[in-house]
Amino acid sequence: MAKVKGDVIIDIDVCKGCLLCVDVCPTKTLAPGTKVNQKGYIYVVKVNDDCTGCTNCSTICPDAAITVYREKINK
Repeated sequence: MAKVKGDVIIDIDVCKGCLLCVDVCPTKTLAPGTKVNQKGYIYVVKVNDDCTGCTNCSTICPDAAITVYREKINK
């Protein structure tokens, strides 16, 4: 059976730090960062590699700052 592995890319210059993505992530892959982007917002960062590619974060993001990639892993 193939397993799916996800990856999240965050456009830090677009992210406004609303944290909606953090709230809906089932694997707690995203968290508030500690740095500020060029617009003055504390942006979200990826904190682990547990992403399943569910796309909850990219779907809820009001600024389309998140892209999710999925890859099948045969195990």
